[in-house]
Amino acid sequence: MNWNSYIKSYQSYLKIERGLSKNTVENYSFDIERLCQFLAENQIEVSPIKITEETLQQFIYSVSKQVNARSQARIISGLKSFFGYLIFEDYRNDNPLELIETPRIGRKLPDTLSIADIDALIQAIDLSTAEGERNRAMLETLYGCGLRVSELVDLKISDLFFEEGFVKITGKGNKQRFVPVANATQKFINLYKNQVRLHLSIQKGHEDTLFLNRRGRKLTRAMIFTIIKDLAVKINLNKTISPHTLRHSFATHLLENGADLRSIQLMLGHESITTTEIYVHLDRTHLTQIMNTYHPRKK
Repeated sequence: MNWNSYIKSYQSYLKIERGLSKNTVENYSFDIERLCQFLAENQIEVSPIKITEETLQQFIYSVSKQVNARSQARIISGLKSFFGYLIFEDYRNDNPLELIETPRIGRKLPDTLSIADIDALIQAIDLSTAEGERNRAMLETLYGCGLRVSELVDLKISDLFFEEGFVKITGKGNKQRFVPVANATQKFINLYKNQVRLHLSIQKGHEDTLFLNRRGRKLTRAMIFTIIKDLAVKINLNKTISPHTLRHSFATHLLENGADLRSIQLMLGHESITTTEIYVHLDRTHLTQIMNTYHPRKK
């Protein structure tokens, strides 16, 4: 088998046995393809079964000149997973990356927006257009429910349970969760659904998709990024933001207003609470104020 055959086999394993999303599988595959490109450029002909630690060290040294420590760590982790799979399938006896150290990186604190920033972004939307109504509903949903961008574009009309006050979200690894949805968010979704979406010529296969483009198809993740970045430029917001920034802001604002970590974990769909705990570090001043206000030994 050549590299492509092993990569396809690995992709099937990630998708079927580990239940990873299409985007995650593509990211894992990209790391291996990057290695293949390095081998081709340096005329190194070696299979995944025979490749040595020395060759991989050369590749990582080459990559280290092009990307930051966080990206290096991700590439090494992705390749370790690939060679771990080859061992699992008895193609190899060892993992050539086992002794290669990952660069030390601290946990990156997510960027957040203030409530005023979020209001300014939403107010900058041109509501005189059909896309404007859609974009307002999308931003209100991203921030109001703390969704990942992939969860937003995959949201179905059949996932809306407004009478009960919830939306059903299908997250990473096809795990489902129910997230509360505020009345204001429901209002903006209904406005879009009943007054704008109704007039679109919806393409086959997209009848149940909530947010659609002008051609009646599901929006791409890239389109959501573009919409948000354009709004940030429009209001001169001097921050690097993405759809995920609204999700981080959702969690941070909940924490600042007294929500407990376990509830935030459930709403965000984090598998481990340690992922949610990163938000504890975001506003130490706020937490100090809570301590000084509520702890019995405060005096």
